[in-house]
Formats: sequence, structure tokens, C-alpha cells
Amino acid sequence: MNRLYFITGSQDLYGKETLDQVAEDSKNIALYLNQCLSDTAEIVWQPTVRNSEEIVDVCQKATVDKDCIGVITWMHTFSPAKMWIKGLQLLTKPLLHLHTQYNEKLPYDTIDMDFMNLNQSAHGDREFGFILSRLGIKHEVVAGYYKHKSTISEIQRFAQVAKAMAFSKNLKAAMFGNNMREVAVTDGDRVESQIKYGWEVNYYGIGELVALTDAVTEAEVAKKLHEYKLLYNMSEKDTESVKVQARYEIALDKFLDNNGIVAFTDTFQDLYGLKQLPGIAVQRQMARGIGFGAEGDYKTACLTSVMHKMAEGRKGATGFMEDYTYDLTEGQELVLAAHMLEVSPEFAATKPQIEVHPLGIGGKEPPARLVFEGVKGDAVAVCMTDMGDRFRLICAEIELVSQTKPMPKLPVARLMWKLKPDFKSGVKAWLEAGGGHHTVVSTALTSEDIAMFAKLTDTEFILIR
Repeated sequence: MNRLYFITGSQDLYGKETLDQVAEDSKNIALYLNQCLSDTAEIVWQPTVRNSEEIVDVCQKATVDKDCIGVITWMHTFSPAKMWIKGLQLLTKPLLHLHTQYNEKLPYDTIDMDFMNLNQSAHGDREFGFILSRLGIKHEVVAGYYKHKSTISEIQRFAQVAKAMAFSKNLKAAMFGNNMREVAVTDGDRVESQIKYGWEVNYYGIGELVALTDAVTEAEVAKKLHEYKLLYNMSEKDTESVKVQARYEIALDKFLDNNGIVAFTDTFQDLYGLKQLPGIAVQRQMARGIGFGAEGDYKTACLTSVMHKMAEGRKGATGFMEDYTYDLTEGQELVLAAHMLEVSPEFAATKPQIEVHPLGIGGKEPPARLVFEGVKGDAVAVCMTDMGDRFRLICAEIELVSQTKPMPKLPVARLMWKLKPDFKSGVKAWLEAGGGHHTVVSTALTSEDIAMFAKLTDTEFILIR
């Protein structure tokens, strides 16, 4: 259960009648928000806080509640900010400052000072906003009447990002092998990423996966093969190679589930005991929300998993991707993105075809993989880099497009996209920012989602659009 605490601020100055009205109004707002956001999180109303002690209590309660993914604060009346300091210093959950009123319109004919004293969020929220800024607390602000669709949409975005942050804090990732030899941009400080994002990234010998693969039964393989035939086009001549991938997928399922792992990496330089580089097996893991990074790229694997969680409930695809090569026709430049094997079938515009082709590197048998052309539409490509003293999120807005011509000899799934605002500006900005060749592409998320995640996690953010 994901919960967002709804905390309303006031003070004892106003007396029982006013505070009773504050409580009733805030309950009604919480109830309305709960109806609108029920698919993402439960909005849990908290009694009005009037002093430092009550604020400390509710902030401690939110911090220790494992189901609480964040808090929404609102000042119905004026609420002196010094009494918020100790509580806010104890709060470890993401915070949304909602700047709204219970009334949408002013009662021009009847408005008096009693109404003004009760409905002074314009006053109280400025006091609260100051103390958040003074304390340096990273938070999101949503301003507008709470029943307006635009306001609800912004609160919904916060809820999804907060859910992804809570997920991130408990994320476990496995590295089968280490980072690809001599490669810089995919490497990083795993200790610092655990401190900052909660990612527990640990090494596992490929032999552990080999042992699980060897234990897979023929009955399990036959069941998986039947599933493939229902979902994909497949030639019977490729059956034996596909069976190998089916074993890998079954083994990966068991390994990940048994260890509570939601992201992983592998590398073609460490495949001892495997006949093929995992292809279909990895593609299908990504389709079920498991993060993946090739060549030991743990940052991309973890980020893929977090973004997939953020996108839950939205239409679209999210997955690992790599900038591979360009069409540099002047004025019509395109990026051709793919990988050796591992592109999520979430991106498939057509029914995927299972194909078997030599890999060309790694010295293993030709692996089976899903081949397809990608979907069209607006998307983001996101990269996380380790700059030595900080992590940096780079987000490019892109447009996925159809292939301009057939590619009958390209034996991998692929996407094609246009960079924004144009090719030269977009790629120059990416290179100057130190962006890597591995990204997470999403048609479900927007740059606003990534920007909010960056802000709430205090991560440097660069947007290219």
C-alpha cells in the first residue's frame, strides 16, 4: 500500500470554531484527492497540526511508516514556520507543498475578516514556503485549486515520482560479471549510489546463473516455448537455439525472484558456462519491468527499473536503449538505436520475430533474439552519469519515427528517432554534458517527470529539448 499523508497546518490562535472548520475542510480535500489518485496512492488525512510538538509527531510518523511514500502539506490558515523546523528536519519522505484554497471563488458580497482569517493560504503558504527554502529541503510545489484537472495532474505526477523513489530506496541489483573492460561512462561509484538512491548493487558470478540454467527441466522449457509460439513469429529451424534462451529466462526468473532483485547487468566478456549471450531472456525480463544494463552498466539497469516503476499505470514503453549509428542526410538526420540483442518488446510496433544470428563478438553460439521495428511518438532518452563528486541526469526530448527504408539484413530490434530541437544542437548538448551511449527511453514519461525525480533526489539535471 502506497500512502501520502495529507498534513494541514494552522495554529491555536484562531479558537475552536475556526479549527473545527479547518479540520472539516482539510478532510474534504483529502477525500477528493484520494478519489482522484486511488490508482497510485492512498491519501491519508492527518489531524491539523497547531504547534511544534504535533508537527514533530506527524513527521516522525510519516518517516517510520514503511507504507508512506511522501507527504502533502497545506496551510489552511497562517501557521508560524518556526514551529515546523524540528519536524521538517526529521522528515525523510518526499514533500509536496500544495498551494490551494478550500474555496475556488471569493464570496464578494459576504466576505469579512472571519472569512479572511480562515482562508489565508496565500498568507500561510508563503510562510511555509520560506522555511522550506531556508532549510534547503528539496520539495515540489503545486499551485491551483485542488479540483482543477491541471492541479490533480501535477499531484498525480508527484505521487508517481514519490512511489518510484520509495521503490528506489529498496532496489536490489545484480551484476553478472563486472563493467566492460576499459569503458568509462558505464562505470560508477556503487557505494555512493546506494547512499544517495538506496540501490544495493552486488556482484554475482555467472556460475550461479549457469547452475540454475542446468537445473531447468524439459517440461519447463516446453511450456516456455509454447508461450513464445503464441506471442511471436518463429521458424521451426531455430527451435534448439530458442530452447537455450528459454532456459536462461526460466533461470533468470528464479534467480531474480529468489533474491528480490529487480535490475541486473551482464557482459559478453564474462559468459563462462553459457552457450549464448542472453537475448530473448533479457528482452522479456525488461518487458515485465526488470531493469537491465548491458556491459555491466549498473546505473542504467537501476534507472530503467526506477523509471518503469514511475510509469506504472501509463500508456507507453520504457526500456534500455543504445545510440548506435546515424543517418546524416542533411536536414533529416536520424538516430538508429539498438543493441546487440537487448531491446524490450514493449517498443514493438509489429509482432516480434524470433531470429537466430551470429553475434560477432564473445565467441559463443548464435543467440536467439526478438527482432522488430519500433513504435512512433514523443519520448525521452535519459542517461545517468557519475561525474566523480556527483551524479548527473541528462534528459533529451526525442521523437520516435518509422524507419525510412527497410533494413532486411539488420538482425536486431531497433528504434529510430529525431533529436530535439535539431540534430546538431541536440547531439552537441548531449556530448558536452558527458552523456553516455546507454540510455533509458520512455514513451510513457516526460521530461517533467525526470526533472521532478532529479529535484527531489537532489541530482544534477540537464534537459535537452
